[in-house]
Amino acid sequence: MLDALNREDRLQLMRFVCSFAWADLEITEREREFIVKMVIRLDLDDEEQEQVAQWLEVPPRADDLDPADIPKEHRQLFLDAAKAMILSDGNVEDVEAENLVILDQLLR
Repeated sequence: MLDALNREDRLQLMRFVCSFAWADLEITEREREFIVKMVIRLDLDDEEQEQVAQWLEVPPRADDLDPADIPKEHRQLFLDAAKAMILSDGNVEDVEAENLVILDQLLR
């Protein structure tokens, strides 16, 4: 399914994944490892990898995170990736769970 994403969709997915990593205001080593694995699985080019690296230093802007912009055919993928992100460190904070519920509701 990941290979069906075009460049814009891949970056949008990583923008959401990184925003979920920042939900509790810190990125753990396990979350960072998860993101690196996603970068590899998505086969991001150098420019895309640099953008993700920037999101690991500074969270994506909220204005750039509109769930309505997620293509309908990819919404489940985005939800699954966000869920995997919050589970990646073995500790689901309340704010992470709440954000996932909100994203799910907005994508329905």
